[in-house]
Amino acid sequence: MPAIVPVVPAAGQESVWDYPRPPRVEPCHDLITIELGGVMVARTTASWRVLETSHPPTYYLPRDAFAPGVLRPAQGSSWCEWKGQAAYFDVVTPEEVALRAAWTYPRPDAGYEVLLDAVAVMPGAMDRCTVGGELVTPQEGGFYGGWITSAVVGPFKGGPGTQGW
Repeated sequence: MPAIVPVVPAAGQESVWDYPRPPRVEPCHDLITIELGGVMVARTTASWRVLETSHPPTYYLPRDAFAPGVLRPAQGSSWCEWKGQAAYFDVVTPEEVALRAAWTYPRPDAGYEVLLDAVAVMPGAMDRCTVGGELVTPQEGGFYGGWITSAVVGPFKGGPGTQGW
């Protein structure tokens, strides 16, 4: 496997290679918006960023930041070695349904308790996600829910050939 060469961050940027493992959770007060099917499904200035080595941030929004009725419990679950057992939601609007596109940790493991009742979404399954007014680029791969903005540099895990990072 070739050596991973992190991009050197410019002023005002963060390298995902400086993020810790296990991941750190920190509050975020930037305006976060999520749109699907022409509907603003979530909006908040009180979210949390989960920061893990090689991953762009994943944003967790308070459940009450989501419009009524847009989160529908979905089948299945997954497990994170740090945060615990995740449960899923479909994100539903009158015009569109994004299956299993959001998740939460009903009983987060120690160190991640602030994520209780918080919900993250896969930005690639939404029409539009923004951080502080900037349009988000979804993390490649469809497994991780990272939000790429101009504030973070990689390379990012998730794309082809990165599974072993």
